[in-house]
Amino acid sequence: MMGFRCGHVSDATVRTVTPSARGCEECLRIGSPWVHLRLCRECGHVGCCDDSPHRHARGHFERTGHPIIEGYDPPEGWGWCYVDEVALRLPDRTPQLGPIPRFV
Repeated sequence: MMGFRCGHVSDATVRTVTPSARGCEECLRIGSPWVHLRLCRECGHVGCCDDSPHRHARGHFERTGHPIIEGYDPPEGWGWCYVDEVALRLPDRTPQLGPIPRFV
């Protein structure tokens, strides 16, 4: 349910962040395609979605425990909590650093 306020939404997990890259950090490094991008709203890591071959955004969550991501290609205004598996309304959208390359 959009707008559900899970227990993981706080000023510590939904920050104003600077995106770490103009595409999935790890996919850009290894030359892999992605489907959609996700932005960690705790630290700014840009990773690829669960429909992408490597699921780097989920991997970032599993490594760091940062639970809240934003749909980021283009910024879509919605969030997701990996822990509670719910869509969230975010207080703002993170602006893009510039054009995001397309692979799929």
